[in-house]
Amino acid sequence: MEPLITVTNVDKNFNNHPVLSSINLESFPGKILGLIGPSGAGKTTLIKVIMGMEQPDTGTATILDKQMPNRIVLEDIGFMAQNDALYGSLTGRENLKFFASLFAIDRKLIENRINYVASIVNLIPDLNKKVSNYSGGMKRRLSLAISLISDPKILILDEPTVGIDPELRCQIWKELKKYRDEGKLIIITTHVMADAAQCDELEMIRDGHIISSGSPEELKAEYNADNLEDVFLKAGEQNNENPIDN
Repeated sequence: MEPLITVTNVDKNFNNHPVLSSINLESFPGKILGLIGPSGAGKTTLIKVIMGMEQPDTGTATILDKQMPNRIVLEDIGFMAQNDALYGSLTGRENLKFFASLFAIDRKLIENRINYVASIVNLIPDLNKKVSNYSGGMKRRLSLAISLISDPKILILDEPTVGIDPELRCQIWKELKKYRDEGKLIIITTHVMADAAQCDELEMIRDGHIISSGSPEELKAEYNADNLEDVFLKAGEQNNENPIDN
């Protein structure tokens, strides 16, 4: 099986400060890959490099065998940024309709698609309200719905469950796993270990380095830990004892 996303020897610096160092990873269809780590670890920068929104100083990122940035490839990606990029003067439905228009979706199917993705994030009752009147959590839910609107091959979600209540989080994870089971690739960034535990594979990132990789169960076994919080702490301690050269 060929990877959908490949990152090879990526380094990225801002103002001579290393943000990503020697990053290598492959992501395969039918998987949920979690990039986990504390704020400032480099997760969002890595997402931006994968998407072609940031150019690495060295190394490459490819999606579907195309080096990024590549505008055509972006049509196969659903992206949810950490900061919501919504039109406050429009309703939730109008936002969804606008973003749907950017993709090659049959016009006859757009309304059905809007209702489907809105139902996933429990926004049906609020679709005709202006987004300027949405709460922060509602805006996150709308952003997630927008990322799903084109039924993409690849979903890249930056902190998707921030501000979302536990019951709805369970519903969202159920849908994400359904997408995975259809053979799609999902990449999420998170610092919430409950979300990390739902992933098939994890890349643990600290100070711009990948310090450990594997499934949640493999990582708990490797570090003799009962939970992922302890895994991350032990991996971080080990990394401090054996620092990776930049």
